[in-house]
Amino acid sequence: MLEPSKQKYRRTFRGRMKGKAWRGSTIVFGEYALKSMECGFVTARQIEAARKAMSHHTKRGGKIWIRIFPDKPITKKPAEVRMGSGKGMVDHFSAVVRPGTVLFEMAGVSPTLAREALRLASHKLSVDTTILSRDADEVIPEATVGE
Repeated sequence: MLEPSKQKYRRTFRGRMKGKAWRGSTIVFGEYALKSMECGFVTARQIEAARKAMSHHTKRGGKIWIRIFPDKPITKKPAEVRMGSGKGMVDHFSAVVRPGTVLFEMAGVSPTLAREALRLASHKLSVDTTILSRDADEVIPEATVGE
């Protein structure tokens, strides 16, 4: 799974997720993309599960780019521990996702295959998403995909 190799600080505050994404909000590498529609944390496990679902459905054809990286440490205290005595240890890493962030990109596959692979990947994530195409830079219509 993805995690940073080095960190300046072991434990960070969670911060506020407000506003829309202005970096990483356009398709850069591929032809099709999965774009978030809401704020949230996407864990390293969710990213890996989505990547596996996409690569499995495309039978490892085409190319997949992961546009987010889980670099925020999320801490957790053990079960049945009283309040106080400091912040808990790092449990896992998450990526902060804002509305408009492109999460995954794909190229080298048909629109039908890309749409289905991205749909399967979206079920693995904790944020609402939409599927984009580079041609129109908008949602791939349902009618044209099924033909």
